[in-house]
Amino acid sequence: MSATTEGPVTWSDTSVLITGGTGSFGNKFVETMLARHRPRRLCVFSRDELKQSEMLARFKDHPSLRFFIGDVRDRERLMRAMHGVDIVFHAAALKQIPACEYNPFEAIQTNVLGAKNVIDAAIDEGVRRVIGISTDKSVNPINLYGATKLCAEKLFVQGNVYGRPRGTSFAVVRYGNVIGSRGSVVPLFAAQRASGRVTVTDREMTRFWIRLEEGVDFAIQSAELMRGGEIFVPKIASMRIMDLVEAVAPGCAVDDIGIRAGEKLHEILVSEDESRQTLEFDRMFVIEPLDPKWGYRAREDGKRLARGFRYSSDSNDVWLSPAEMKALCDD
Repeated sequence: MSATTEGPVTWSDTSVLITGGTGSFGNKFVETMLARHRPRRLCVFSRDELKQSEMLARFKDHPSLRFFIGDVRDRERLMRAMHGVDIVFHAAALKQIPACEYNPFEAIQTNVLGAKNVIDAAIDEGVRRVIGISTDKSVNPINLYGATKLCAEKLFVQGNVYGRPRGTSFAVVRYGNVIGSRGSVVPLFAAQRASGRVTVTDREMTRFWIRLEEGVDFAIQSAELMRGGEIFVPKIASMRIMDLVEAVAPGCAVDDIGIRAGEKLHEILVSEDESRQTLEFDRMFVIEPLDPKWGYRAREDGKRLARGFRYSSDSNDVWLSPAEMKALCDD
């Protein structure tokens, strides 16, 4: 195993597993890892055998690629899949906000108890590093999906209390909406465009946006930089919802349908309370653990944030124009 709990990663000597590996993030992650990092072994863990077979065909039975059918709710199956694995990326989750609200315990089973199972299995199987994929919805959550992801973040950070003494470190990556993912509003606007009308919940709404490949690259970079217990937040652009309509469905009439239950007007990636333990770097923020009883080695580089700072989609310094978003959607 080349991957220790800290320091450089020699990917060519490393065995990697991704949960939720047949989703949007998983597909791009596998593509990136095989093309650029070439791990010794890359295991895709997911519930959907059809999507696994489609991935197998897409990547032409790559010799490094392995597939495990399983659910993060099943701790024993996770342990089997993680045997001999060095680094885990945990991307499996129930993500649709209305579905999570209607099926709350199902969301908890996957997003919270599933995260616990990943932590337990990783420690018991001697995995060296684990990265959890989170969302801006976890900050000051007002819907169940965000609340479950907040719980998962807390579990991952505190998982270091149990993991570090046995050689396993945990960290989190948190970012905003992903351009082109199945859960974003972009495909909805594109589908509505044919009718000449699009639906908007609130014309003042803003969101953080990141390209899928940027999210994958950031997660991989965070796995290389982690010391255990951090939440890594990339600096990304914001966009106003009406500019997004102009980019995706220009000329369409807009129907105002009102803000939905569990929906925010603006999203936050670093809250005011978190900013007290956050370091700013050129391309990211690093939220350090609040009470690291496992002996976290604090960073000496980076800039401390001003009192009361928050990283919010409505007060961002970087904004996407309609033309820029159109170009990203056309890629």
